[in-house]
Parts: sequence; structure tokens; C-alpha cells
Amino acid sequence: MSAVRLLVVTAVAAERDAAARGLGPADPVPPPVPPGRDAVRVTTGGEGLGHRPIRADLVVGGVGPAASAATTAAALTAATALGEPYDLVISTGIAGGFAPVAALGSVVVADRIVAADLGADTPDGFVPVDALGFGTTEHVCAPHLAAAVARGLGAVHAPVLTVSTVTGTAERATALRKRHQAAAEAMEGFGAAEAAAAHGTPFLEIRTVSNAVGPRDRSAWRIPEALAALHDAFAVLHSVLTRGAPPPYG
Repeated sequence: MSAVRLLVVTAVAAERDAAARGLGPADPVPPPVPPGRDAVRVTTGGEGLGHRPIRADLVVGGVGPAASAATTAAALTAATALGEPYDLVISTGIAGGFAPVAALGSVVVADRIVAADLGADTPDGFVPVDALGFGTTEHVCAPHLAAAVARGLGAVHAPVLTVSTVTGTAERATALRKRHQAAAEAMEGFGAAEAAAAHGTPFLEIRTVSNAVGPRDRSAWRIPEALAALHDAFAVLHSVLTRGAPPPYG
């Protein structure tokens, strides 16, 4: 039985390490990723009858959608060139949660990814770039898989926003929540999704909530708890992927 090949992209090393520990022991041999990008590989056998093995390459892609897109695209291209294309791309890490939908420490699995500040300001308000006639601002995650993962993790299943400027006011938080019915806000998912879509590779975004979206009160942030929740989420994800429906996930 062939292994499920995953590409997991995080912004920083602490997120990568939490996800890797959840999946299993990391291989010291790095996968073929762009020079200067820090990566590890986790390979697990298919424990139990009918359980698929997993090979996950976890790479630190950098902060923001551009860095994430560049790293994801380069890794996908390298894997395809080696004849070992990925079955699934996962953008993951900690995030801000929109109260009361996603509380501190909760897990969010995106049903779609929205580039929430890609567009233009006008006297009548914000206009997304697709309404201007250019490109897209949304990517739908692999629908059946995303729903199954959300059920397995006991997660909120709702849109996750990608922003280049993190929300710092209650007014903007309220506006974004109402506009998109979102559960969480992060900075990388849409970039990784753009790269995955260009390669025809299914995509997920999984986030754990470290803080509320809105005014920046660092004393209220719960980063260690969110990283612990990320570890736990990937431990459960391992079970979902090894026992659930096989690829392709599109």
C-alpha cells in the first residue's frame, strides 16, 4: 500500500515542530525543498490492517502569503520532478480566532480560504479583487476530506481568512467576521492554496487559536497552549488519514 504523501507548510519552526511531533518521529534527512528553508520528514508505517503509511514533509515557509506561496510552489515542483508528487498540501499553525465562533485553544479546519484584504478601498467600502475583474480571493478546501478532518478533530469547520496586515481593532474584526462568516485569521493559507491550485493538488488549512482577532492584547495570548493543541490535532489527523478514504482527495 503506497504512502500518503503530505506537504505541510508553516510560518515558523515552532509550528512545524509541534505538527511533526504529533505525526511521529522526524527523519533527519530533509526533503527536496528550496535552499534555506528548514524542513523535516516524518514517515510512519501503516499500523494495523488496511492502514496506509504516511510520508510528511514539513517545511518552514515564512510569514505572509507571498513567502508561503513561493515555498509551497517550489516544494511541489521539486517533488513532481522527482516523480513523487504530493497527495495533499496542508497550511497550518496558530491563528487568531473570531469570538465567539473559535475560542482560545480551539481547532479550526477551513472549508474555504479567503484573501480578506486583497482588493481596493473605495468610498463605499472594501471591494475584493475578483469583484474588480482580476483573479480570485477564495479557494475551496478538499470538501469531503476537510469535513472528515473537522469531525475527527472536533474542530470548527468554517472559512479561514488570509491577511497581510493582522487585524488590530474591534471594528475591523467585526467587519471581517460579518463579511466572511469566518472562524479564524492567519497570514499564509491563501498563498499556499494558490500554489497548490496551480499544481492541481488538494489543499487543507488547519489552525489552532492562540488569541482573539481584534485589539492586540499580548497578555491574553496563549501561544504555548495553541502549539500544544496543534500537536494534538496532528496526532489525530494521522489517524484520520491512515484510516480514512485514500487519495486522490480532490
